[in-house]
Formats: sequence, structure tokens, C-alpha cells
Amino acid sequence: MPDRPRLEEALDFLRAELVAGQSEMTEWTTRGAWLAFMRFGRRRFDTASTPDSDGLLLQYGAYAFSGRPMFTVDLTRQFDVSDDGGEHDHYLQVHCELRYEPEPDLDALGSFDSWLFHDAGADLDEWFVAMERRLALLLGRRPSEIDLYEERV
Repeated sequence: MPDRPRLEEALDFLRAELVAGQSEMTEWTTRGAWLAFMRFGRRRFDTASTPDSDGLLLQYGAYAFSGRPMFTVDLTRQFDVSDDGGEHDHYLQVHCELRYEPEPDLDALGSFDSWLFHDAGADLDEWFVAMERRLALLLGRRPSEIDLYEERV
């Protein structure tokens, strides 16, 4: 679709949403990252109009990906990338990871994940409201680390 941005631009769009209105990364709160992710999640990209071509994922839990345990919230956008013949080739995932020092109240949240796919009939606004409820304990906090990246999976 010519009026939609290309998938290669997705990380730049997410980064732009995150820095909009922020003077320094240290000012970012979970609420600010969540609001940026919602704006990013509403923007449609040049994808096929199949039910699994454009998905949003919220997942969290305590992990030791960087070598030490951190409570991690991963806000992800996943795009299905097709080859020249129109067959699935791979997925492109754009991540905003928010990491927090371990605390008993965060550990008590356990782990969680939820997907929403554009064009699959789900209500985007309802999903955003439900996910914001899941993040309620974190919204006023500042993450210890924020990482933006994309990966091919």
C-alpha cells in the first residue's frame, strides 16, 4: 500500500514516538513508553492484509538475558515478511524493552504475554485498555534500562 510506511522504517517510527516530547532518555517513564507504543501500534505499515501479517505483543517477566535478573517488559511489533513469490519468508520484530531492578512487587506479577493482530478482527482499543491495566503497577516508574532494536526471526 503506497500510503503506508515501509517495514524498514518501523524502528525509526518507534524511536520517533519515544523521543517526541522527551528531552532525555532518563526522563522516560513506563507510561511514556506505553503511550509511544500505542501511537506506534496504531500506525499501519505496508504489509499484506492477512490476519497474521502485523501483530502487537506485550510480554513481561523476570529474566536474566543480560546476565543479571531484571524484570523486563517487552513491547513488540511483528511483521510477516514474504518472499518475491508471496510466501512467508521471515518475521521482522521491532522491540522496546524496558528493564527494572528486581523488586518483590514486580516479581509477584509473574510472567505474562498477549498478542493482538491487525486485520484479525480484534478490537485494538480494547486490547490497549486491557494491557494498560496489566502495566498499572509500572506506569509511574522509570525503567533502569531501555533498549530499542529490531530482529529477524
